[in-house]
Amino acid sequence: MSTITAVKTYDFRFPTSLTLSGSDAMNKDPDYSAAYVEIHTSADDGITGCGLVFTIGRGNDVVCRAIDSIGETLRGLEVERLLDSMGLAWDLLVHDSQLRWLGPEKGVEHMAIGALLSALWDMKAKRARKPLWLLLAEMDPEDLVSTLDFRYLSDALRPEEAIDILKDGQSGKQERIEDIRQHGYPGYSTAPGWLGYSDEKMVEIAKRETQEKGFKQIKLKVGQNLDDDIRRLGLARDAIGPDVRLAVDANQVWDVPQAIDWINHFHDFDLAWVEEPTSPDDIIGHATIARAINPIPVATGEQMQNRIMFKQFLQANAFGIMQIDATRVAGPQEIVLEYLLARKFHKIVCPHAGGVGLCEMVCHFAMFDYAAVSCTTQGRMIEYVDNQHEYFVNPVHISQGMYQAPTAPGNGAEMTVETAQRYLHQE
Repeated sequence: MSTITAVKTYDFRFPTSLTLSGSDAMNKDPDYSAAYVEIHTSADDGITGCGLVFTIGRGNDVVCRAIDSIGETLRGLEVERLLDSMGLAWDLLVHDSQLRWLGPEKGVEHMAIGALLSALWDMKAKRARKPLWLLLAEMDPEDLVSTLDFRYLSDALRPEEAIDILKDGQSGKQERIEDIRQHGYPGYSTAPGWLGYSDEKMVEIAKRETQEKGFKQIKLKVGQNLDDDIRRLGLARDAIGPDVRLAVDANQVWDVPQAIDWINHFHDFDLAWVEEPTSPDDIIGHATIARAINPIPVATGEQMQNRIMFKQFLQANAFGIMQIDATRVAGPQEIVLEYLLARKFHKIVCPHAGGVGLCEMVCHFAMFDYAAVSCTTQGRMIEYVDNQHEYFVNPVHISQGMYQAPTAPGNGAEMTVETAQRYLHQE
């Protein structure tokens, strides 16, 4: 038996605002940051559980303090009991009534819980000597579903339906696992898209990402100036040609009528989707936009705060492309539920990534989905941006536009703290 002896947090902030990497119509000068957590135990196996929350600068310290506060709940608890019953770990943190009052189940408190639950799943996968995607894919359907919280979901997805979905996914699963290992999972690049880049830099990067790196889709940021957007989209389409997909992302900048008017100027560019056209909480607004801009699909989800929001968007048919984020909700269990909901409602999932550690973490869930839930990669891809990968013990690897399957045990979040120390924020 071992116990949790310490929960350590680090406030890492990288000065990406200096190069305008990450800049968009809503977030003009982000400093990509990570509220990083390590869970240490009394076991002699040397295993540390790692998790993080991605932010874009100020406020990263608030997340760290939330993790510190919530982490006190775990100190002294028996590790094996939590890892053997991750549903118990979820209940312990998410259903703490006093902490829940701060959400409920949303915002800083929920993301901090997600970092801690991610760290516990990281430890569970490391002890099993498996990457997280494989651990999840090989779990017995009943065992995996027993870790999930279906409260508020029963009108859309019941536990027995989730078990049936996962049981259906057993057929051909080993072949799909081998396909992941051999070929990886499709990605797309947002590297050319930042609004702070000149036309020349955007075109140069768009050509490099598609012609040299092999990505079959790129994404541009839009929403600051309509004439600029139309010009940049024309340049991008000419640079990448007709066979590469082109998506756009407004990062929530528009009101609903403005979004409809603005996007309807984009029909000549054969867009794969328009992302986050308005507030991430506006279900009816997204549904209205989706109908008005058809056939351009709406994509959203990276800032949806919990499984209940996803449920309602799906019930309202408010998007065509569902996106998830590795650190926005309360860890792997809620992300698994998001994928199960997408499967129930027949929606394609294309995860958000690019921020500190997001590529490393979210690919595990996309690969799990292919292996055991949707059982397809058709139309699906993971966002990719080349940011801060060098600070991770097992950085993501891209080959010809494909995410290569992680082989190292764990969830991909473990950072080389020594190399990141120069970016440790000092108050």
